[in-house]
Parts: sequence; structure tokens; C-alpha cells
Amino acid sequence: MLPVLARCTTRHDALTWAWWHTYDGGMTPPGLTSPTLCSVFSKILIANRGEIAVRVIRAAREMGISTVAVYSELDRNALHVRLADEAYALGGQTAAESYLNTEAILDAIRTSGADAVHPGYGFFSENADFARAITELGVAWIGPPPAAIDEMGDKVSSRIAAQRGGAPIVPGTTEFAQGPDEIRAFGDEFGWPVCIKAAYGGGGRGMKVVENAADVDDAMASAQREAKAFFGRDEVYVERYLTWPRHVEVQIVGDTHGNVVWVSTRDCSAQRRHQKLIEEAPAAGLPDGVEEAMGEAAVKAAKAVGYYNAGTVEFIYQDGEFFFLEMNTRLQVEHPVTEVICGIDLVEWQIRVAAGEALPMTQEQVAARRDGAAIEVRINAEDPAGGKFLPSPGPITALRTPSGFGVRFDTGYEAGDEISQYYDNLVGKLIVWGRDRDVAIARTITALEEMVVEGVATTIPADLAILRHPDFAAMEHSTKWVEQTLDLSDATTPAAPASEDEAEPLVERRTTVEVNGKRFDVKMWVPEAPAMAVAAGGGAKKPKRTSGGGGGGGAGSGNVTVPMQGTVVKVLVEVGQEVNAGDGVLVLEAMKMENQINADVTGTVAEIKVSAGETVGGGDTVVVITPAG
Repeated sequence: MLPVLARCTTRHDALTWAWWHTYDGGMTPPGLTSPTLCSVFSKILIANRGEIAVRVIRAAREMGISTVAVYSELDRNALHVRLADEAYALGGQTAAESYLNTEAILDAIRTSGADAVHPGYGFFSENADFARAITELGVAWIGPPPAAIDEMGDKVSSRIAAQRGGAPIVPGTTEFAQGPDEIRAFGDEFGWPVCIKAAYGGGGRGMKVVENAADVDDAMASAQREAKAFFGRDEVYVERYLTWPRHVEVQIVGDTHGNVVWVSTRDCSAQRRHQKLIEEAPAAGLPDGVEEAMGEAAVKAAKAVGYYNAGTVEFIYQDGEFFFLEMNTRLQVEHPVTEVICGIDLVEWQIRVAAGEALPMTQEQVAARRDGAAIEVRINAEDPAGGKFLPSPGPITALRTPSGFGVRFDTGYEAGDEISQYYDNLVGKLIVWGRDRDVAIARTITALEEMVVEGVATTIPADLAILRHPDFAAMEHSTKWVEQTLDLSDATTPAAPASEDEAEPLVERRTTVEVNGKRFDVKMWVPEAPAMAVAAGGGAKKPKRTSGGGGGGGAGSGNVTVPMQGTVVKVLVEVGQEVNAGDGVLVLEAMKMENQINADVTGTVAEIKVSAGETVGGGDTVVVITPAG
């Protein structure tokens, strides 16, 4: 249900008029007859966490809109909770217990009186049933229509829709895979490797490349587990896996009046495990006419399903040809690079489109605003040493971000906050603009060199290695380049130990209390040297803002340890089984990624200390192997 446009006399008037006046070159926009007409919401609930929740809160605040945060037990004092005007507890720790708990979120909407919901990305952002549940409450959904989510959010039906819109697609199935035998038959017909992909979701989650028929069963099961954990659904399909492709996508925005524009292209080819590390806009190095053709194909695909609000159409590009890959029916992590080369606030556009307003620009006006080049670097809590990218949950003991001309940093954390094993490991996003691509690369390198993140390992060493490599400068990399070509043997950022310094003495302090599930900020007076928890050694220990787990690990002679905190998904061996060094002994899930833990010696399994479903800490011994000989 969309709100009716209404006259108002708040500061929204000036903001609305300035918005149209800036974008329309001073011309009165269609449907806006005076500066007193506005159509913003009064209160938006953000059904998400972390960086994207903070991003939406800030955009709403600029528009004079109140915001409501929701939070799990682990996020009780997270940055998005601290910034929002109101916050409501969902309960639980894992995503399934909190941010994927439909009833808990609906209850927060009812209690808060929010008149709109922004889903962010991930979680419920591409869940049509959730969108319908929101609109059935009489609350606006800041996203595409549920029918479009159904068709485009499902990667299988989206391929059919893309064909209907005239976009070429990668060979693959147009129905969900019913079992491993179907996937083996597809591989035998079209050739190996093939790619098993989650039908709902994105970001490389639930995506497994299979090199041969023998590996299909395990790969399909793993893809389904990841998809279920991250998106709440486990359907998968299969398609041909290209050998050296680039990942190029198109940002589109549509309104409820039938208008759709493509805002920019983005290249997202620098990936590990099919998850993006570095994105840039526009996509460079394409032959003449290809970018425009992609943009037109994206608009046609969106119109084919009656799409409105923000979305991204993803293509695979190789040897002068491009193929439709999928459509993300939501705002994407990398949207800021499009924003900074166009001077467009995509979240503001989302909110206004959801309120029934028409797009403020034509396709020609959007194209005229594109200027320069932008690069986004995802700073993830992972140790990239040796190209392993092992998750590194734990407290951020120091966070100092770069600044300067053309530099922006979006994050959901501050120093003292904690990266939990239960959620995505994105610390933040560094977005840098330059007058051209070479300047953007140089400026990004400088900004990364200034950045300080302590307490967790991060992907910064890998990011620098990518940006400094001649293949990246020459646009000769592909989606497989990081894993197959880039040398990351020396790329490591050891996690610094947590600070044991005493808290700075203060007389006036603020804290939070929770009453009937609603969070309140409270100011109180305390002694200058408040009592603190005393560590085992007798020293004062600084309290943490959130809870979670640290990561690390070592290897013993037959004592197999885990390098990070996580949940055991599957035990791969039995007591008495002979194993070789490097053989998998169990699968550990941490930060929504599955990691195989391998034997460190050749020998016989003497003891298994864990079982599926059990949570372990970094450094815990999980399997004991008696070395051969």
C-alpha cells in the first residue's frame, strides 16, 4: 500500500523542492506543482543490521524521517542501534533466530508504528512472502513489488524473464535441481565444470563450482546448507561455468509510473569464492556499444516483470559477448560507486519511489551526470594469507579510517564493537572517486595505506595486492583471477590482542536499558573509576560493547585445531579411519561461509571431540590423529 501524497509545512518542503530543482536543472518536475508538496514517510523500520542499516538511517535522517532499528542479542549495542531513533529487540543470536524471524520483525513494526520498511540487502530483502506480509499490515515496502521478487529474485524464473526481455543467458536449467543426478546429467551434456547456485539470494552464498561428476553430491548439499542459513531457502539450479569471465552489472531504478532508467555499470570481477572484493564504476575496457547494450538489456528485463525501485541486473562478459546472469531485486553492497560517479543518493530514490513519486531524471539526464571513476573496497574480517581468506571474528580494538578529497567510508562498526561469527564479516566499505580510473586506483591505494583496523585480520593486504597488480590496471583480470593468479603468500594481517587498558574515567555516563523489548538510552552518574571485571591475572579488563567470538588457531602434531570460532556442520571422518595430511576431517561454518578443516598429518583418527551442530572456539582441538609410523 503506497501512501497518498500530502501537503506539509515541515522542512521536508525545502528538501523535496531542492531535490527536484537540482536534478531537473531548475525545471518543475512532473506532478510537483509547488514547493509545498512532499511525499516522505514519518517513520522507517530497517529490517537489517550493520553497514546497510546505518546507511539507511543516515539517508532517512537527512530527509527528516524517524528510524527504527531491530537487533539480535549480539547486536544489542551495535552502531545501527545506537544511531536509530528507536530500537526493538528481536531476541536470539543467529540470523534465523533474529533477522530472519518474521513474527518478531512484524511485531516490532506494529509496536513502533513504522509506516515503511527498508529491508537493506541479504536476510529478507529478496523474500516476496516477507514483502507481502509488510504490505498486508498497511505498511510501505521500500523495494520492488513482490511479484517481481518472485520472478526475478528466483534465479531460475529470472532467466526465463530475461529471455522474454531479449537478453542472452548462460546455458543452464530453467527449473530447480531435484537431485545430484540432474546436475550430473547437465554436466555430461554441457561439459565440466558446472556451477550450482542458490536460486534465492546472491553475494556468492550457496554457490559451488563442481569440476567433475564425483563431487556433485557434496557440493549440492553444501550449496543448499549455505543458502538455507543465509536466505532461509535451499533451492538450487545449475548452469555452465565460463572459464575466464568478467562480472559486469547494471544498476537500474524504476518507479510506479512505468519509468525505468539504468544509472551505471559496475565491474565486480575481483572476487574470492565468488564473493566480491573490489567493485568499480563504470565498467572499464568494454568495446564500444557494449555498455549501452547491457544497460538497454537491463531495462528491458526489468520492464518485463513490471519492476520498480532499485535493482541490479548482473551479466557475465567474455570475448566480446555478454550473458544475463541474474537480477538482484534489492539495493546491492556496491551501490555507492554508482552514487559517487552520478551524484545520486540511491537510498533516497528508493524511499521516494516507494512513496509514489516519479523518477526525477530521464535516461539522458542520468547519463549526463556520470563523471569520473569510483572504486569500492570491501574490508572483510578475513585473513587472506596464502589466499585462504579464513574468517576472523572478534573485537575491533582500533578502527581509524582514511579521509580526504573523494574518500568515503561506510561501516556498521566502531572501535570496541565486535564482528560475530553468526553474521556477514563486512567491517566496512571504502569508496573512492577519481577524475579517471588511474586516479581512482592511486587514491584508493593511498587511503588503504592510511587505514588501521586492529583486533581482527582483514582483507586489506589482498585489496592492496589487487590494486597494485598490472593485470588489474589493464583490466585483464577475471572472476577467477584472484584465486588462480594473484600471489597472496605474504598477505597477512595478524589480529592484534584486545586492549586491556582501563576505561577512561568519566563522571557522566550513558547506557541502555530494555523494557518490554524496547531499547531506551539512559544517562546516569557513576564514580570516576567504576568497578570492572577482573581478569584472571588480576588486571582490569575493559568491557566489550557486544558479544561474539575471536578467531585464531594453531596446528599440533595430529591435534587438528580450528582457526576460528564457528559451528560444526559435518564431521567427515570416523574413529579408526586412515587419513592423509590435507584430507578433510570436518566442515566448519563461520560468518555464513563453510570452511573445510583438514588433517595436519597422515595417520589414523584416534578421537573425534565434536559433533555436528556444536559450536567451537578458535584454537579448539576437534580431531586427534595418531601419526603413521
